[in-house]
Amino acid sequence: MGKQQTKIYSIKELNRYIRMKLESDVVLGDVWLRGEISNFTHHSSGHMYFTLKDSDSRLKCVMFASHNARLPFIPKEGAKVIARGNISVFERDGNYQFYVMAMQPDGIGSLYMAFEQLKSKLEGEGLFAASRKRPIPAYPKAIGVITSPTGAAVRDIMTTLQRRYPLIPVYIYPVLVQGKGAAPSIVSAIDALNRFGGCDVLIVGRGGGSLEELWAFNEEAVARAIAASSVPVISAVGHETDFTIADFVADLRAATPTAAAELAVPHIAELKQQVNRLKQRLAGAMSQRTQWEKERLSRIRRSPFFLHPKRYMLDQAQRLDRLTEQLRERMMRRTSRESARLDKLQARLAGQHPGEALDHASKRLQAAARGLELAANALVKQHKLRLHGMIGQLDALSPLKVMARGYGLVYDTKEGRLVKSVRQLSAGDEIQVKLADGQLACHVRSIEGGKQNEG
Repeated sequence: MGKQQTKIYSIKELNRYIRMKLESDVVLGDVWLRGEISNFTHHSSGHMYFTLKDSDSRLKCVMFASHNARLPFIPKEGAKVIARGNISVFERDGNYQFYVMAMQPDGIGSLYMAFEQLKSKLEGEGLFAASRKRPIPAYPKAIGVITSPTGAAVRDIMTTLQRRYPLIPVYIYPVLVQGKGAAPSIVSAIDALNRFGGCDVLIVGRGGGSLEELWAFNEEAVARAIAASSVPVISAVGHETDFTIADFVADLRAATPTAAAELAVPHIAELKQQVNRLKQRLAGAMSQRTQWEKERLSRIRRSPFFLHPKRYMLDQAQRLDRLTEQLRERMMRRTSRESARLDKLQARLAGQHPGEALDHASKRLQAAARGLELAANALVKQHKLRLHGMIGQLDALSPLKVMARGYGLVYDTKEGRLVKSVRQLSAGDEIQVKLADGQLACHVRSIEGGKQNEG
């Protein structure tokens, strides 16, 4: 066997091979890193290039604009962060680097990691899907508010509801909004208001705060309680820049508690304006319809029917007479036509009567029998004449007729054949001669004429 040929790779092929190996690694495909930012550059394209380092090593990083656009903070040189991403190779330079997809300031890294993990889990289950979110009623009959009874959030919500829709009943269910018992308290409130059944909408929320303070609304139990609620839920947690798991699961997310109240109810002033516009439209439509009906009534009053009703009745009477006469004539023509049609049908029916058909068939049979008899007689006569002719011909050709004139038939006694020539006989042969009245047994003595046979 020859020596196996060594494969020679190009630099590009080798870098690509290494990249594929790194990207297929389970650990390196989704990894969390803690480090300090250095050499930070925010490129005009929107991409961020920097290095993450610790006391012993450093790693080149890139965060594309599509990912860093959602950063809740602005990265700076020297900032300590926790980043999530994957390891791959930049093939052109042959350098491996960290591709960052999410990043959070260090110090709340464990909470942020838990937040991202729960978010991915619930999103995978479809709890964030737009298809499962229900619309908020346009005109709710009652609203349930789940929040702290002493915070600014409940005051903002109540003030906004009273200003926009003062007639609506509001049921406040006080809960803890931060701390160890906050999540069970919120879950219990959602369940209680669902069992109460008197609310069309639930507002669940609190004022702004740090990630730790808002953490109750990132608990899985709260998220699942909101998803399981039979009443539509508006989340109102923190400020406009704060996002919690509750915001993603809720049927509608409000940037602030005040915004939640505004989204929950219509504004009474706007409703009044709408009602006034409808009233004006209705009044205009009614006025226009009334005017139209008045004009129509005036035209009817001026019509000949109301001005000269007797003349109109006489015209109608004349028209009725004409129609009556036309109807009578048409009925007579129709009756005559149907009578003639009936006569034809009766005649056809009589022709199809079984007795008539039998009589007709009997006559046809008698005529056929007579014709058959005449044809048979003619045929018998014809055959008799033909037979008599043939008898005459046969009689004229009969040998007996010839023998009656003195002729006879000579047979060879030995062979029993008719002798037609002397050549068939020899002297001494015995012959038989048949005459008209009998036959003779003879002995040939001699033969004259023809060729005499020897012997």
